[in-house]
Amino acid sequence: MSDFMERNTIIGGAAFAAVLLGGLGWWASKDAPPSEEAAAEVSGGELTSEQIKRMGITTEAATASNAAELGMVPGVVTLPPEARVAVTAPFGGTVLRLFVVNGQAVTKGQPLAIVRSIEPVQYGASLARGEAQLAVARANAARTGQLAKEGIIAGARADEARAALREAEVAVSENRRILAQSGASAGGEVTLRAPITGKLSAVAVQTGGPVDGLTAPFVIENTSNFMIDLQIPERLAGDVRPGMAIALQDSGDAPVEGQIVSVGGSIDQETRALVAKARVNGSPALVSGKAVSVVVKGNRAAAAGVDVPASSVIQIGGKDVVFVVTSKGFAKREVTVAGRGGERMTLASGLKTGERVATSGLAELKVLLGGE
Repeated sequence: MSDFMERNTIIGGAAFAAVLLGGLGWWASKDAPPSEEAAAEVSGGELTSEQIKRMGITTEAATASNAAELGMVPGVVTLPPEARVAVTAPFGGTVLRLFVVNGQAVTKGQPLAIVRSIEPVQYGASLARGEAQLAVARANAARTGQLAKEGIIAGARADEARAALREAEVAVSENRRILAQSGASAGGEVTLRAPITGKLSAVAVQTGGPVDGLTAPFVIENTSNFMIDLQIPERLAGDVRPGMAIALQDSGDAPVEGQIVSVGGSIDQETRALVAKARVNGSPALVSGKAVSVVVKGNRAAAAGVDVPASSVIQIGGKDVVFVVTSKGFAKREVTVAGRGGERMTLASGLKTGERVATSGLAELKVLLGGE
């Protein structure tokens, strides 16, 4: 209780001292123009180390900013176009065996299911017939060609035989290619395999169930890479460009970073935002469809500024200010905010690298230094 009363006494006394000093300063400055430094800072917050400790004021030094954080924008995790692949059966049929379940990780070439279909059997029969006809057509073409050369028959008959041979060759080649691409056995069994390494996001069949050759019984997602659909606010429309770096906020121990690859050319009339897309590295924390907060980093002139904790910046009279540590205590100073990313702010002007600012106890300092 005594500490609370003492703290209130300190604040009240500091406020009175600030008012008194302000009046004396006005009287003394009537005959002398104010300096630029005095215009930027308001001093008079003289505090001892014991008073600072009791008021709970903590400080932190400003650090150099390598890349200005333009701001934080909302985004949604999506997959790149090439990361989602549907697996279809080449023929309609029935599932004989199912080797996987939904959500299972698979590797490229891994068997997913065995489907039995009548169509491969039919193509096999057509291939056998075609091979028999090919042998006859080849022999007939050779015979008629010899007879035409000897002048026994007209050359047109030899041409017809050669055309029949070519037709038989095409039929055999087509049937062989269809069977080879489907991977079907002589008994009509087709093994469906994973075309990429990833995770099964959909399994739409079961053992004994049908497949029609049109819909995809399996969908595989490659989660090694993701994309982020960003909503760029109108105020940043001219600052965000392809190639800029981004970082996901609150991504855990492993930071998730990436790069903007495209920015829309028009502002949505409903959301008043531009749509941009960024690629990021894979992370266990990312799931397609998840809403995230993304920090957009840029290389504009503000990159030469400094970074401070976001808790050190407050508004007084509609202007952004910080409380800078001085030899006698603290001074209020106006700053220009370039961007904010999570718990840090980038200041374009008003503060130098290494200067210490108050990060807590700002309400007390605001009263002490005559804030509103």
